[in-house]
Amino acid sequence: MKLETLTDLYIHQLKDLYSAEQQLIKALPKMAKASTNEKLRAGFELHLEETREHAVRLEKLLASHKQTTRGPKCKAMEGLIEEGKELIEEEADPEILDVGLIGAAQKVEHYEIAGYGTARSLAEIIGDKEGQKILQKTLDEEGATDKKLTDLALSEINVSAAA
Repeated sequence: MKLETLTDLYIHQLKDLYSAEQQLIKALPKMAKASTNEKLRAGFELHLEETREHAVRLEKLLASHKQTTRGPKCKAMEGLIEEGKELIEEEADPEILDVGLIGAAQKVEHYEIAGYGTARSLAEIIGDKEGQKILQKTLDEEGATDKKLTDLALSEINVSAAA
């Protein structure tokens, strides 16, 4: 895709986010299965449902610009997921693994927060008010997930692993 305008860059960002979400849809069940803490597992399962909704929103946004979801694979998400996969394959104490899974998940959330924030800003600049609203909603949900992970880590999982 040739990037000549901010709209081109916006579409490129949306496709990158779509690829990231599709990869995450495949990775979250593995993270849930690897976690031993029930609250963490439930959090991963809940976020899987949110992630599916995020992908649907991106499909609709791209369609509103007469674009498909096809684009290059998001290399950043691929790398973050690979790091998480390597962590799961380590020989680790279950409580320590849960701490690591939270860290891996937060890396993903921070990447998504950056991506959605960028796309939302581009939507604002090019005048895509509906896109701006949709992307802000997803950005808020990604931020809420990050906060839940932090709260779970500080209130329970990290504390338990340190004991």
